[in-house]
Amino acid sequence: MACSLAFGSRDVAASDVWSALGGAAHTLEEAAVTKRIPRTLLAVAVGGALGLSGAVMQGVTRNPLADPGILGVNMGASLAVVTAIAYFGLASASGYIWVAMLGAALTAGFVYAVGSLGRGGATPLKLALAGAAISAALASLVSAVVLPRNDISGTFRLWQIGGVGGASYAQLGTVLPYLLAGFLICLACSRALNSLALGDELAAGLGERVAFVRATAALGAVMLCGASTAVAGPITFVGLVVPHACRLLIGIDHRWLLPFSALGGAALLTAADVVGRVVARPAEIDVGILTAIIGAPFFIHIVRRQKVRSL
Repeated sequence: MACSLAFGSRDVAASDVWSALGGAAHTLEEAAVTKRIPRTLLAVAVGGALGLSGAVMQGVTRNPLADPGILGVNMGASLAVVTAIAYFGLASASGYIWVAMLGAALTAGFVYAVGSLGRGGATPLKLALAGAAISAALASLVSAVVLPRNDISGTFRLWQIGGVGGASYAQLGTVLPYLLAGFLICLACSRALNSLALGDELAAGLGERVAFVRATAALGAVMLCGASTAVAGPITFVGLVVPHACRLLIGIDHRWLLPFSALGGAALLTAADVVGRVVARPAEIDVGILTAIIGAPFFIHIVRRQKVRSL
């Protein structure tokens, strides 16, 4: 967060950062820091939400490849928002969030249904393949909606790539209640997710209501994905990379894994945003591009390590 405030198209000194945090905006440097504060806070909130939702999705599906981006959930939310703006005149920030959560939920259900077809049910590889195929199809539909609308194509760029530029306190105030609700729902399911990791039969034997727990945890994850996508677009791979890295550090207990995944996601997305501003200055590289560059090789590594080959 400190680097996010200090570095960008114009680097500033630590004294200017402190002055801007105190409310001063008399110099160009202090004004630059003032504009970076909501951007930094949004990156922290969205990154934490994506990291936590990825950990929950992996726990709910017992799938090491689960991620809101890989499973197409983020792109489904993007398509829902783009369609609502283009054809139904949606203009309110809270409306974006509700539509995005609906699109995320419908896409998650559809991907799981497609991945469950055939012998063996919803195996990790089948879910990943179904999610990748559906995500590509939804991305094409987003482009099909955007391209004929040259008058508003600039507005839709966010929902094609993903980024946290242009953040405002109004955006934060609108999305934070939904993110907070999703956080609380997911964290409340942490102990039950430990039971689900043992298998449905053992979890039921331990007194867990398996279907209820899975539905509740999935609801929290969808809320986090939908709300994040509504304000930052379809940022991928954060929910895949962060939970695996956290497992190496603190183990597989979801009571620790979930909050650490939120913290790790916030750190990763904020760091990626800083790198995107620094390496291409005075222009920027959208954070969605950088997370894809980081996450794609990691995804290949996970597939090879897990040796998930069943179809």
